[in-house]
Amino acid sequence: MSRLKVSLPDQTDTEIRRLVEQGEFLNRDAAVEELLTLGISAYETTDEEQDEFAENAFDTPANEQQDPAIQDDAQDDGYSF
Repeated sequence: MSRLKVSLPDQTDTEIRRLVEQGEFLNRDAAVEELLTLGISAYETTDEEQDEFAENAFDTPANEQQDPAIQDDAQDDGYSF
C-alpha cells in the first residue's frame, strides 16, 4: 500500500476527526482512505458515457436548431417598441 503525506485545511481535518470520534470510521487512516475513494469514484466516468456524448454532441443539423430567445407563443406583456 502506498503512503503519502497530505496537508489538509484545518476544517477538513476537524471534520475527519469528528467522523472518527462519532464511530463512522475505525480510525483516521480508514476515514481518509474511504473518503478519498468516494471522492475519486465521484469523478470517474465510463467510456460508454463519454462515447455517447461524443456521438450525440453535434447531431442536430443547423436548420433544426432553435434560438432559445424566440418564443412561439405571442405574449402581450403590455410593452411595445
